[in-house]
Amino acid sequence: MADQCHVCLLRLIILCPLLTGSSGADVTHVFSTSGENVRLPCINALSDCTTTVWIYNRDSQTTVELIAGGKTKNDTERRERLSVGSDCSLNIKKVTQEDYGLYTCQQFVNGQHKGTDARVYLHFFHVSSSSSQTEIRPGRSVTLSCQFHSYEYPCDTLVRSEELQLIWVNQAGVNLMTDSRYLISVSPTHCTSTLTTTLLNEDHNREWRCQVTQRNQLKTSASFTVNYSDKVCTDAGSLFRVIMIILEIAAFAAPTVILLQIICARRAGRKDSHHPEEMEMPTVLE
Repeated sequence: MADQCHVCLLRLIILCPLLTGSSGADVTHVFSTSGENVRLPCINALSDCTTTVWIYNRDSQTTVELIAGGKTKNDTERRERLSVGSDCSLNIKKVTQEDYGLYTCQQFVNGQHKGTDARVYLHFFHVSSSSSQTEIRPGRSVTLSCQFHSYEYPCDTLVRSEELQLIWVNQAGVNLMTDSRYLISVSPTHCTSTLTTTLLNEDHNREWRCQVTQRNQLKTSASFTVNYSDKVCTDAGSLFRVIMIILEIAAFAAPTVILLQIICARRAGRKDSHHPEEMEMPTVLE
C-alpha cells in the first residue's frame, strides 16, 4: 500500500507542472505552422541580455545551447534563422517541423545561475493529405489531417489545460463542422483532426484551413489548397462549354464567309465594267 502511495505521489509530481500550463509564471506555450516567424519570450530576462542563455530540448536525451551571453552560438545548425530580441526573446524565422520542442531561457551572472528558468513550449501544426497529387481530382474522396506536434507533453492534458481546439473552416472562415458534405473527426489523445470529403469540379483552387484556438482565441492555422493537375481534361463541364463555343463560332463563321465571297464577286464585276479597254474587242468583217 505504501508503494502504491509513493507511485501516486510521483505521478502527481510529474503532472503538476503540465496541468498548470501557461498559468504558471515560468511556462509559455507558442503555436506555429510551417513558414511562420515566431517569438519565444524570455520572462525572466534581466536588464542586460548579455546574461541570457537559451537552451533547446527536442527530447529528454538531447540538450543544445543556442544562445550564450545574448548571442547566437556559431556551431548552431539553425544559426541563420535565430536571433535575440531587445527584450532577450528568441526569434525563429521560417519555422519547420524540426523546430518544435522545449526552449528554456536562463540567466547567468558571473557564471552563477540566477532566478528561475523560463520555459517555452513551441508546438507545431501542419495539414497533410492522404492522397497523392495525381489522385486529387473530381469524384475522388480525399482525407486531410491536421496534426499537432509537441515536446513530451501529453496531448489530452494539453488540450484540457490550455483549452485547445482544432477547427476546420473554408476560405471565408465558416466552420465546416455543421456542413453535411464534410466528415470531421477529432482525436484529443493524439491532437489530430481529420476532414474527409468527395471532391467536386468546382473545388479546383479551393482552400480548407485547420485553425488552432486557445481559449477561443486564434493562435495559428495551416491550410490545404485543392489543385487539379489537368483542369480541362478532368472537368467535363468545362470541356462541354469549350466545345459549344467552338460550334457556335463555326456556325456563325460559315454564312459570314459565303456572304463575303458574294460581296467580293460583285465588286469585281463592277470593276470590270468601268474599264472597257480591257474588254475583248469584236471582230471586224471585211
